[in-house]
Amino acid sequence: MLLCCNQRLEFCERKYPPNSRQFLPTAKHEVLGKMQTQLEQKHEATTPLYLDDSTPKTTDASLCNSIKCYMVLTETEKTAITSICLIAGPVTFLENILVLLVIARSTTLRRRPSYLFISSLALADTFASCFFTFSFLHFHLYNHSQGPNIYLFKLGGVTMAFTGSVGSLLLTALDRYLCIYQASNYKVLLTRTRAKLAIVLLWCPTVIISFLPLMGWRCKTKFDPPCSDLFPYVDRHYLAFWTGLQLVVLFLIIVAYVLILWKANRHETSMGGPKSGRQSVKRQARLRMDIQLARTFSLILLILAVCWLPVLSFMMVDVTVPLTSTQQRMFAFCSTLCLVNSCVNPLLYALRCKDLRAELIALLACCKTSRERMLGNTHGQGRENGSGISKKCKDQAVSDSNPDTISESVDKQI
Repeated sequence: MLLCCNQRLEFCERKYPPNSRQFLPTAKHEVLGKMQTQLEQKHEATTPLYLDDSTPKTTDASLCNSIKCYMVLTETEKTAITSICLIAGPVTFLENILVLLVIARSTTLRRRPSYLFISSLALADTFASCFFTFSFLHFHLYNHSQGPNIYLFKLGGVTMAFTGSVGSLLLTALDRYLCIYQASNYKVLLTRTRAKLAIVLLWCPTVIISFLPLMGWRCKTKFDPPCSDLFPYVDRHYLAFWTGLQLVVLFLIIVAYVLILWKANRHETSMGGPKSGRQSVKRQARLRMDIQLARTFSLILLILAVCWLPVLSFMMVDVTVPLTSTQQRMFAFCSTLCLVNSCVNPLLYALRCKDLRAELIALLACCKTSRERMLGNTHGQGRENGSGISKKCKDQAVSDSNPDTISESVDKQI
């Protein structure tokens, strides 16, 4: 570059003789001005190269112009997260599919609004086990980056699954609240039709909200602020909206269960005092069941807090300040807790119900009988016994009695 400059200056000296040397500074300025213009044009031409997805920007640590900035996991962390997803994902899928099959098989359970809410929860958790496991491993483990539309479509599926799961937990909590506080009018207030309407009103906004980034509410600057540091192409305003919505839903769930626990505590206090004979034994049994109910709901609240609050906390921080790569890696681990929550939900809300367990036993008995029949190891009497077992289990599942305690009300109504 200096050699070129000297050559141009020599040309100017030959062009302008000594008697016109007063014009030489003007010629020098013209040459320098042209050189500066050419350098600026070259700099502008090379600037878009830094906006390519495969080339990270290194001039400013607070900005990220590459999707590689979101793939921050080390090989050890990838192995750990892969183990969590490959264990929790299939287990979650099998558990929730089993719950859906049991409820779909039983006409009695399908008629109860509470089991419709549990079906909605199982369906959402089934989606979560598929969408989250595939999308998460595909992005972080294999480091595959597609265009923004494909990524936002997969992210919308994950968002829909977890939003529907938390929303179904809210419907279940409200159902139990009505069962306790409006026991006499419960069947009038919550009919099967109203339960279906509530599920439709839950899933329609859930689908729309989840795919808003794909429909246009995305980050216009690609990766730079106001883009999220946790999700590429996602606007921080949308992330703040979704996080606030989830916090409100979780707050309502906690309030509903706290009120139920308060009711159980009052019931426990009212049953205190000296009693004698058969009445005392019966009241003590009810007291133990109410204490067990309180422990169950406390466990539900604890699991909700442990699984969701870390993720939502990172999202709220991402809305306000930039995140470091260490915080991004911590968020990746915390997000797997949402999948663990979907894995635990069938154990807390479905398989603890006596009626559903009885239907499950009947289903397993039918499967066993069908298997023996297919293998040719059964005779007429064996088939009769298998049918008797199935009928007995089903009769136990559809049996209904008048609950006397809070825990019995919840077990029977849910």
